[in-house]
Amino acid sequence: MENRTAISSLDNTDPRSGFNRASRTFRSLKPSPLLPPPNATVSVATYTISLRRNSPWPDSVTALIDAATGHRLSYGELIHRAETLATNLASVLKLSKGDTALVLSPNLLQVPILYFALLSLGVVVSPANPLATRSELTRFFHLSNPAIIFAVTAVAEKVREFPVRIVLLDSPEFDSLTQTPTQSGLGGPARVTQSDVAAILYSSGTTGKVKGVMLTHRNLTALAAVYDAARVRRKEPAVFLYTMQYFHVYGFTFCLRAMVLSDTVVIMERFNLRVMLSAVERFRVTHLALVPSLLVLLTKDDGVTDGYDLRTLEGIACGSAPLGKETADAFKVKFPNVVIIQVYLF
Repeated sequence: MENRTAISSLDNTDPRSGFNRASRTFRSLKPSPLLPPPNATVSVATYTISLRRNSPWPDSVTALIDAATGHRLSYGELIHRAETLATNLASVLKLSKGDTALVLSPNLLQVPILYFALLSLGVVVSPANPLATRSELTRFFHLSNPAIIFAVTAVAEKVREFPVRIVLLDSPEFDSLTQTPTQSGLGGPARVTQSDVAAILYSSGTTGKVKGVMLTHRNLTALAAVYDAARVRRKEPAVFLYTMQYFHVYGFTFCLRAMVLSDTVVIMERFNLRVMLSAVERFRVTHLALVPSLLVLLTKDDGVTDGYDLRTLEGIACGSAPLGKETADAFKVKFPNVVIIQVYLF
């Protein structure tokens, strides 16, 4: 994308250590990624899809794989369905910029399609844990004040009392909204600014009541730019298996990452260790995105990984909690050719 500006300068930063005297923090010494100008009218969805063009992979490359069924969607199909859904959300469901959509779903192929469609319209995405209790869901509802709820059938009964429309992601109605032929143009005429709120995520509530955390399109666009700047040349797309949920900041932001880098993503609706190991072998997974507790399970010498061909694994992205040095060292003994990257998000 043209007319991009640097995220930040290195003024007041020690060129050897990266220590910034003004902020009293350490900063990366790598060149700052470029962003759209602050006054640009571009959504994070549109920007992220534009960065995908920096990838050598065609639209036919696989974007999403359902680990349970093996069903696949290409990037061309993912983007087209997001475009179709965006237009139908605006024309049929009358959603518009500034509305909020509460999303209650486990990991499904439909979720990334929905996220990109909503973000392109300037509709605020507010994903929450579908296993939350009624009282927790009521708290989420009052925090985000949604105009609509997207949920799965198993969750719908818990939100029937809320005075807004409910669309079931696992219904023929939603499939129709994503596949009915429509005019091209992701997001239609919405003029989304960088300062507009893109998402409301929810805190864990460890320091009191659950809070809504607002992220702007600028916040997420900056993250997408960092992913683009860290792009690594590969002979074929990386294949990621996500164990984290899309409603968590870890899964939410990795959804954007996959689009930027054209990664193939294997989605698990519910976590099961043996299903995960089988999927690594079946789909030749190169990277796992998981949390420290799962790394501990893989490290244990109890035969849990026996019988699975895990030789395609190249890297582990580990986040949402600190990873201890002892665990990391033990993992490296068992998997010496697999790189561990600790992920920190917001």
